[in-house]
Amino acid sequence: MPFSLTTTTLRSHNFHPNPNFRSRNSRMSTPPVLSLALPSDTGRVLSIQSHTVQGYVGNKSAVFPLQLLGYDVDPINSVQFSNHTGYPTFKGQVLNGEQLWDLIEGLEANDLLFYTHLLTGYIGSVSFLNTILEVINKLRSVNPNLTYVCDPVMGDEGKLYVPEELVQVYREKVVPLASMLTPNQFEAEKLTGLRIVTLDFSLVMVPYSSKCYRINSEEDGREACSILHAAGPSKVVITSITIGGILLLIGSHQKEKGQKPDQFKILIHKIPAYFTKYPDNLDKAAELAVSTLQVTF
Repeated sequence: MPFSLTTTTLRSHNFHPNPNFRSRNSRMSTPPVLSLALPSDTGRVLSIQSHTVQGYVGNKSAVFPLQLLGYDVDPINSVQFSNHTGYPTFKGQVLNGEQLWDLIEGLEANDLLFYTHLLTGYIGSVSFLNTILEVINKLRSVNPNLTYVCDPVMGDEGKLYVPEELVQVYREKVVPLASMLTPNQFEAEKLTGLRIVTLDFSLVMVPYSSKCYRINSEEDGREACSILHAAGPSKVVITSITIGGILLLIGSHQKEKGQKPDQFKILIHKIPAYFTKYPDNLDKAAELAVSTLQVTF
């Protein structure tokens, strides 16, 4: 259990086993919110991601696992769709930046803005992403130690499924604020602004607009992590790099700026099937995620 509700603890917050009892102090004050007065040992997460009625993506796939790990999770759905956009059609609603800020102001008005972690996923517009920047600053004004985990959902396999202008906002404004970044291969290339190519055992940085190979080796992936460290986040996980039919996950943790990062890899044998989405302390978390999938399948 992440925490226990003891009689002593409850009384210290003006609770009493007798429902008819009201202390003098509680008569004119608002009862405390349990998730704030009695937080979990792991923390409180604000998760701003997508939601689908059918299927498991975004908040639908993140909230429950985080709760199982002991986190208190407050989800905000950036979109609510009938199904994943990988299907031929979908219906639903998209939250805009003004609506997101309304929710943040509502939380702030009730002193509910203390979070230990912020998690963001799919974001479909520049205005919404710019509001995310305001949310980060607001949350860090309340808790300067906020951990921001950014999943920069932009595309895959050489194709964007968000507007092109989001890439620059992510690269120049969002990445520098992130504590941890979890791009896939294509997104890592976009965020570095380069395609990293190994030619004759020499590392060559090629402008992304040029025609060249994508990240195509473990060494390329490790170097991409180092480039992203220099931009801001101390932890980077490139969740998938395809090399010779094998999925390779590369994680990197730079404990101090300027230091050589601790890096690891996980080999994932590909399943001969197509999936529009899949379910990321760092190396252990990635290892557990992969092993769980293998057992499940």
